[in-house]
Amino acid sequence: MKKGLAFALSTLAGAALGAGAVEKMKRDRLDEVQELSGRHLALFLMMNQWVKVKQNGINLSLYFEKNNYKKIAIYGMSYVGETLLDELKGTGIEVAYGIDRNAESIYADVDIVTMSDDLQPVDAVVVTAITFYDEIEAQLSQRLDCPIISLEDMLQEF
Repeated sequence: MKKGLAFALSTLAGAALGAGAVEKMKRDRLDEVQELSGRHLALFLMMNQWVKVKQNGINLSLYFEKNNYKKIAIYGMSYVGETLLDELKGTGIEVAYGIDRNAESIYADVDIVTMSDDLQPVDAVVVTAITFYDEIEAQLSQRLDCPIISLEDMLQEF
């Protein structure tokens, strides 16, 4: 009888621990999904602002010209970085290079380097990875002596 009770109690305890572990995994996954959702919302809102700027007939090269930035670098060469590179083609703004942690797997019309590579001097760096701007700005400020600009902030000026 005691063995049966011990077995039942250990089974219940195991089930409770298992349920607790499953619940923690669910909470962790939910936190990940919510964080990703927040990043995508921020990206959507920024791109929506960019569309509004374009609908008003404005090219972002105007921002750089106004601030006398002739040679820039772009940090974050995924979709947003590529779009910015495309927008600046044929303008007086030279994109010297792109910076991305996945530099080896990105193909673009400019050289792509990582943060640990030799970063050539530029007039400014535009950060397209807006949800990580503070971290990126801190790292780039240690490596380059130029303004580090959030694309999101740029777009708000128009």
